[in-house]
Formats: sequence, C-alpha cells, structure tokens
Amino acid sequence: MIGAYQASSQARVNAALDSLFTAPSPELARLYEAMRYSVMNGGKRVRPLLAYAACEALGGAPEQANGAACAVELIHAYSLVHDDLPAMDDDDLRRGQPTTHKKFDEACAILAGDGLQSLAFSALLEPTLNDCPAQIRLDMVSTLALAAGPAGMVGGQAIDLGSVGLKLDQNALEYMHRHKTGALIEASVKLGALASGRATPEQLQALQTYSRAIGLAFQVQDDILDVESDTQTLGKRQGADIARDKPTYPALLGLDAAKAYALELRDQALSALRPFDAAAEPLRELARYIVERRS
Repeated sequence: MIGAYQASSQARVNAALDSLFTAPSPELARLYEAMRYSVMNGGKRVRPLLAYAACEALGGAPEQANGAACAVELIHAYSLVHDDLPAMDDDDLRRGQPTTHKKFDEACAILAGDGLQSLAFSALLEPTLNDCPAQIRLDMVSTLALAAGPAGMVGGQAIDLGSVGLKLDQNALEYMHRHKTGALIEASVKLGALASGRATPEQLQALQTYSRAIGLAFQVQDDILDVESDTQTLGKRQGADIARDKPTYPALLGLDAAKAYALELRDQALSALRPFDAAAEPLRELARYIVERRS
C-alpha cells in the first residue's frame, strides 16, 4: 500500500513544488536553478507524505495540504543544502548526486538554502497552495517557524555539531534528535492536520504523540542504516557518522538494541493512532515504513 500512496503523494507535491522555481528575471536564473536542483533531484518526500496523510486522517482532501507539503519539503531541502557545506558536514554526495555546493559553488549553495527557507513560508501563504482561513494559516506559519528555527531543527544541528567526539547519554542524544530531525517531522503532521480544517485539540494531541515517536524512530533507523547499508543504496556516504565520531544509537545502545528501540517507537506511534479510523491507515503504514526502509 505505501508504495502506491508514496507515488501518488510524490507526484502531487512535485507538481506543486515545480511551480515555485520560475526565476522572475534572467539575473536570478542560476540561483533558481540551484534551488530547483536542491529540491527536485529525488528524495523520499517523507515529510510531505506525513502532511498529506495527517490531513486525510481527519477527513480532509490531500490537495488541501499542498501548501503544508511544499513548505516542509522546502525546509528539509534547505537544511540538507546547508548541512552538506564544508563548514558543517562537508558531504559531496546527496541522493546519489553531487551536493549543491559541488554542483554549483559554496556561495550559491548558501543562497539557495536561504531562498528555499523563505519560499517555504511563502508556500503556506500562497492561496493556490493553501486556501485555509487566515487564522489557520497564521497557526501554520507559527508552527513551521518554531520547528525550523533555533528552538527546533537549527538548534538540533547546533547541538549535533557541538557533540562530535563526545559521549552523550541516551537522554542527551534524544534531546538532540528531537530537535534536529524530530521537530520538522512533528511539524509535518501538525501542518497536515491543520490544513484539514477539522482538527480538534484531542486529535492534535494524539497526532503529536504519534509524530514524536516516528520522528525519533526515523533518526534511530538512519543511524542503523549508516552502519548496515552502503553508499549506493543510501545515496550519501555510508559510515559518515562513524567517520566523524558522531554519537549514534548503535554506538550508544548496540546495533540489536537500537533496532529493538526503533520497533518500540513504531509501536508507540501506532498506539497513538488507535482513536482514528481507517482514514489514518496511511499514517500507520508510514510508521512501519520509517523503521523498515533501507535508505
């Protein structure tokens, strides 16, 4: 099921994203080319899938979440462009292709990332992508700003960079990843729910429990794949975290215990969805996919 759902959701968000990369003047052509390259060169689109699935779980149509889906993918893409820079993770490969700063140059990559970040908020305010009432759109902008900023994803990356060579305990490791990876995944689910126009406080609370569990499970599985997979399958350099002496779940818990923890988090997510009917089945499938994926 998840394969067909992923394909249809990818096609939907890719069409919406593609409309955002027309340069308004010839002088900006290279910048927009770099922005398009950073977003449209592949990717699983997990965050847009979560936005669509959350919207549908509450009875909304998937198209209602186009703005949310674009916004979270644009933030995700910007974060990858900046994370790959020599000043941070210094990666040459992303999604099996040269990273943006290798394809273009460092300055262009920085500006492309900056542009993608701003474009994410524009997507939430664009009526053709998000026709929610003004108050809901305001709530969505606030949600994304919190998740993407220093109290969320950016803060997590700062902690990550400061943790190289350190031995973190499990609480510290989870604090870092709930910010670096989990915050945007949580926002993806909440934005999709808000886009439905039908979210109750009780439903938002249940979806937050779900998204906190899968957000952490996503990172645990990433750490496992960094050990078990290969560069071709991952589309990025395998073993990079080990080479940089970064704290990871397999290093802290052991590989088998890390795998068990990922399954425990999956089960927590599925338990949070018990109040929801069959419309939430894509969310359930995504929780399973996150811990079963091989890239």
